[in-house]
Amino acid sequence: MGAAWPLWGLFSSAFISATLFPGGSEALLAFLHTRGGYDPLTLLAVASLGNALGGMSSWLLGRMVSVAHPPRPKIRRAIEWLSRGGSPLLLLSWVPVIGDPLCVAAGWLRIAWLPALVYITVGKTLRYALVLLVL
Repeated sequence: MGAAWPLWGLFSSAFISATLFPGGSEALLAFLHTRGGYDPLTLLAVASLGNALGGMSSWLLGRMVSVAHPPRPKIRRAIEWLSRGGSPLLLLSWVPVIGDPLCVAAGWLRIAWLPALVYITVGKTLRYALVLLVL
């Protein structure tokens, strides 16, 4: 059971990093990869799952607040981008500063949950895979 705690920490860090709260799970991923003795595919799956679910929580937040509140400037810009480019732009959901607003904007625009989940997961997984490959 003790070996699972660092993986839960990675999952939590990845989840929080994908919300509007600041965070960086890449450092923990790198540490566990180089010092923790974990299988890289396990680390990739845990980090990607946490980050994708965090992104979808931002999508859900956007969907819920769209009814009662006007978008803030950062979200407004993301809404404009997604309106022009569509759900494939969610592949960029991993990019710092713009990724979280893109997820919120996707919910705001009522982009269907399945395409949002797929694009968010693919983008975030590719980012973590790159981190692991560089190490």
